[in-house]
Amino acid sequence: MTQFNELLLALFMASCLMLAVSSRLLHCIRLVALQGIILGILPLSMAAMAGTGGYWPMAAINLTLKGILLPVLLFAAMKKAGVKRELEPVIGYSFSAIAVLAMALFSFYLTGMLQLPSGASPLAGIAIPSAFTTVMTGLFLIIARKKALTQVIGFLVFENGITLFGAAAMREHPVMVELGILLDVLVLVFIMGITVFQISREFAHIDADKLNQLDDISTVKEVQK
Repeated sequence: MTQFNELLLALFMASCLMLAVSSRLLHCIRLVALQGIILGILPLSMAAMAGTGGYWPMAAINLTLKGILLPVLLFAAMKKAGVKRELEPVIGYSFSAIAVLAMALFSFYLTGMLQLPSGASPLAGIAIPSAFTTVMTGLFLIIARKKALTQVIGFLVFENGITLFGAAAMREHPVMVELGILLDVLVLVFIMGITVFQISREFAHIDADKLNQLDDISTVKEVQK
């Protein structure tokens, strides 16, 4: 069982690296869905290893919302916006891979300096640095990518890291806190979906950084009048 959990965490870490180097939005959505599925399986697997119960509600929520519902909403937003790739990222994909690897090394180094709580899982030594890496990868995607959809994906990856940390550090899942976070994420995806649809109708792109030029363009048009 321990080896199975370690395999799940290794897949989770690998998905972060693949998210950093992937330009195809569909591929990124599939990787986020993979993370949601792992977050649905991992609590049950860790509970079985520890001989405890009560983890199935959070496992079902993670699997349903993060593994199925949110990726489906992102796919619908991608199809509606008519965008398939992140062609001109703020930070290139080769450097992005190096950055994520550096984040992973720093996370393991930082975790080695921490004193884990008494109620931590036996896999906390691996799961916590994996969670830190996931959180930093999500923030990196928000900063280093231009497309609004990719930034939403980055936010979901960030929240997946928080959930993984909770699974690793806590003896029992804080279900109410997790439900609140999931609700915030769900609302965010709906809002960003509406925003992306509106942008795609009015402009020929959904690059978030180009929205900063709108005020300047409006000012020039007023001067010309």
